[in-house]
Amino acid sequence: MTQHFTKEDLIRFIYKETTASETITISETLCKDTKLFYEYEELLAAYQHLPKVKFSPSSTVVQKILDYSEQTTLADC
Repeated sequence: MTQHFTKEDLIRFIYKETTASETITISETLCKDTKLFYEYEELLAAYQHLPKVKFSPSSTVVQKILDYSEQTTLADC
């Protein structure tokens, strides 16, 4: 049976969001299907050009989250 993969499948593969079995199947298919491989290369190149995002919340935000967490915890019985 031939497996057909969408661009969404390839994007999930690039972001390592596929299951182990999907990863194996996609990898094997990329070796055999040149059209899919070129599509993967195109998506991978676009992914590599995206800016890398770093999340660093301010200490004020962290403190507000901690304060909220304290207010919403269940009281000891």
